[in-house]
Amino acid sequence: MSLFEAAPAPTPAGTPLAERMRPQSLEDFVGQEQILGPGKPLRLQIENDQLFSIILWGPPGSGKTTLARIVARMTRSEFVPFSAVLSGIKEIKAVMADAEKLRQYGRRTLLFVDEIHRFNKAQQDAFLPYVERGDVILIGATTENPSFEVIAALLSRARVYVLRALTVEELVALLERGARELRVTLSEDLMRQIAIFSGGDARVAYNTLEAAAAAGDPEIGAKAVEDAIQRKVLLYDKAGEEHFNLISALHKSVRSSDADAALYWLTRMLEAGEDRLYVARRLVRMAVEDIGLADPRALEQAAAAVEAVHFLGQPEGDLALAQLAVYLAAAPKSDAVFRAAGRVKEDVEKTMAEPVPMQLRNPVTPLMKHIGYGKGYQHAHQFEDAVPDMECLPESLQGRQYYLPTDRGAEKAIAERLRDVEERKRNRR
Repeated sequence: MSLFEAAPAPTPAGTPLAERMRPQSLEDFVGQEQILGPGKPLRLQIENDQLFSIILWGPPGSGKTTLARIVARMTRSEFVPFSAVLSGIKEIKAVMADAEKLRQYGRRTLLFVDEIHRFNKAQQDAFLPYVERGDVILIGATTENPSFEVIAALLSRARVYVLRALTVEELVALLERGARELRVTLSEDLMRQIAIFSGGDARVAYNTLEAAAAAGDPEIGAKAVEDAIQRKVLLYDKAGEEHFNLISALHKSVRSSDADAALYWLTRMLEAGEDRLYVARRLVRMAVEDIGLADPRALEQAAAAVEAVHFLGQPEGDLALAQLAVYLAAAPKSDAVFRAAGRVKEDVEKTMAEPVPMQLRNPVTPLMKHIGYGKGYQHAHQFEDAVPDMECLPESLQGRQYYLPTDRGAEKAIAERLRDVEERKRNRR
């Protein structure tokens, strides 16, 4: 089939919205700026008509088929779609024979193999001589890691480009186009909900919008969207009041040691599409602000949860956030370090910035030592209990106590240790 010799045929009635909205040029293509942005290698190859075989690796609905069709149109190639599910070696050889003939007439064939990872080794081997000779330009599309699913000989003759799932913002842009095509309207909040539900898949987003519009109402409401996605729509403005209300509820539930409420508010936020790393950052803040040294492991658990979210992604990473929320809610609470930091900041802002006491300065040159740097310094490890009685605060602040530990959790032991240290210093003085 040819994509460029004749004007596109009218779209048949009943064609799915996702197919009708398929972009026809790179200018209309949304997403994948990392490989198609100005000056990027793939875009330059397409624009300069210097394309060679490529493998497009990305999740469903990220634009692999659409990109292949655009490439064929822009490079004036015969586009031959080929399904790994429906075709075998016999069909491969027939297509390759036609491609070889076309090449003799100066025509180039772009062979698009969808789900190339479904071909076995023998089927993939059948492409090699034709790709090697340049009879065809192969574009393979796969949702699986080509390092494991595409034979090495074929990989060595192709360049792999990684496509990512579309962002919510990119999907909203596509949904706006789809709404115009369907001649319907819906709020940006509802479009965001459809985008979140779609999980980065443009096809799912279009199908959901089309299902919501099937009721015939020119203005799509929340009920139509709920029916289309088969779950309750949680309207949620990530930059508005509801965003701050929910994170406040989560924080206060953790602070109040209510694990069930913490899980509830956390789940509300996640289901509404909140940025996972934003939630993780707030949970880390709770670990240091509301738990602190009452359970020093809280910060370790929070840091581990952040790493798990990065490593696992969604939805698996959500369980790490749930586990952390429960841990923080159950942990003993102390804001003693938080309050201590506030007292120190107040003194820093309100008192004169006194010079560092001489005993705390490092005499790195003979001159500095001569004028008193380091004089009176007591090295802790020269004492049997490693507790010197040296003053470390500026003179005007000596005797100030900023950190007032509680008797909760591990902080109780810290308080006892600090009392013991202070007693030893007094005795030594």
